[in-house]
Amino acid sequence: MLASLIAGLATGETLAALRRAKRAAIAYAAAGVLALVGIVFLLVAGAIWAAERYGATEATLVIGVAFLVLAGLVLIVHKLTSQARARAAARRRNRDFTKAAVAAGIAVAPALLRGRAGTAVLLAPAIAAIAYAIYRENSRPDDPGEES
Repeated sequence: MLASLIAGLATGETLAALRRAKRAAIAYAAAGVLALVGIVFLLVAGAIWAAERYGATEATLVIGVAFLVLAGLVLIVHKLTSQARARAAARRRNRDFTKAAVAAGIAVAPALLRGRAGTAVLLAPAIAAIAYAIYRENSRPDDPGEES
């Protein structure tokens, strides 16, 4: 990867790629501006047509309300998709953290198991987890509806 980057810099290939990317960005920006101007003219033509047919006030009110409804729909869709993306990102972070913790545990386990103290360090949390599970099982009432 590094060698291909250095070779690209040496041959001038990288500069050519940057120039192509710059030209493409300018072309897409110009096309976007022209498309936006075209959309504005179409909206103006639609407003003129509606004003001639229904009256100026009614036409502009209907067009304004329609755009407000569209804006609300866009916001609702964005909120729903952003919440889904946030949940997926949280699941991905948890999964990555778990993988990193397991990898760290596997990497350090041989060093801990070499000595006698290392075995105690590994067994202490396991014993504590078992003791806590026993405590939780025995501290719950058998029947929540039953009076003591």
